[in-house]
Amino acid sequence: MNFTINIEEYNYPLPDERIAKFPLPERDHSKQLIWQEGALCERHFYDLPEALPEGALLIFNNTKVFRARLIMHKPSGARLEVFCLEPHSPADYENAFSVKGECSWRCLVGGLKKWKEGPLEIEFEMNGTPCRLEAYRGEQVDKSHVITFRWDADATFGELIEHLGRIPIPPYLNRESQEIDNTRYQTVYSRIEGSVAAPTAGLHFTPRLIEELHTKGITTDEVTLHVGAGTFLPVKEEDATRHTMHTEHFVVRLSTLRNLIGSVGRIVSVGTTSTRTIESIAALGYRTLQRGTPEAERVVGQWEIYDIPEEQSTIELLKALEDWMVSEGVEQLSASTQIMITPHYRFRIVDALVTNFHQPKSTLLLLISAIVGEGWHEIYDYALQHNFRFLSYGDSSLLFVPADRKRGR
Repeated sequence: MNFTINIEEYNYPLPDERIAKFPLPERDHSKQLIWQEGALCERHFYDLPEALPEGALLIFNNTKVFRARLIMHKPSGARLEVFCLEPHSPADYENAFSVKGECSWRCLVGGLKKWKEGPLEIEFEMNGTPCRLEAYRGEQVDKSHVITFRWDADATFGELIEHLGRIPIPPYLNRESQEIDNTRYQTVYSRIEGSVAAPTAGLHFTPRLIEELHTKGITTDEVTLHVGAGTFLPVKEEDATRHTMHTEHFVVRLSTLRNLIGSVGRIVSVGTTSTRTIESIAALGYRTLQRGTPEAERVVGQWEIYDIPEEQSTIELLKALEDWMVSEGVEQLSASTQIMITPHYRFRIVDALVTNFHQPKSTLLLLISAIVGEGWHEIYDYALQHNFRFLSYGDSSLLFVPADRKRGR
């Protein structure tokens, strides 16, 4: 990596009134702005089956937002908020949600200065039985703390937090979560609990629309990437390459990898999280070619995808990973990624992206620019001038990756 990025070049005025505070009554009635080779056209999201080429493969992120915000109290009555970020012990998501009695999470704590000693607590009823949840503060990790939870309810942590927690809607909505967020801040295909933010590009899909896509010959598949709170962090460094990307956990199945291999040139990523997952697979494939193993236990580094030689075949990368998974009897691969996709990146796998409109000076806007180059100004100016709704509950765009922004096809 031998380039710099002036983040001020990725700034634009976003009035608060253009941020969608609530979803539309019907998911697929949002507007959609389509960009292909510099040409723009405006449609509705329910027109997506007509906008995609027959034979396309859509990749969804099936992560599910969990009720990560807990309102707890000191024995004195002081109120604090504990925001669960990621599991610490057990460290894997499946076990973290299924454990009973005690577990630890990395958490942000609102009102931390009030918490000098002793546990926080919630007294509650579950199935008619009085119960108690306690939280004990442990070591500091960056800006978070390891919090140990102990409870006497006959319930898993997943059941407990579903009963007590609140959906963590984005901070820029400037409101408390409401009943509507419990359903509308989830995609209709969310299945695997673990995110503290929704993969919002998928919020526009309905079961009916997905069925229409299948009828048109467009297939769908899923990856899992658990979205962390770092997705909301603005780039504060003047040179964006000095920004430290957050790390997120992802899972890819062997069957999905095979679908990707069979669909190279026709792969449509639903959301930036799916995109980061798919492009991280290329890095795992290159590791496998070089070392005989994807070393999945090691995080895909922030700039690792830039080290793949330009002439390297994408099919070879994917097939190397497939062969390794078959030889090791691995049906699904778990890994973590820190990759940062910038305007200097050339896409290995993704051919088009469905995504919402993102915040100024964000890593997500840098990713958009990796597809459309300086065309992002025209796209966002059009959206602002034509009453598009922005951010998580806002409208959508469909961006096709030009041939000169692809590698290894």
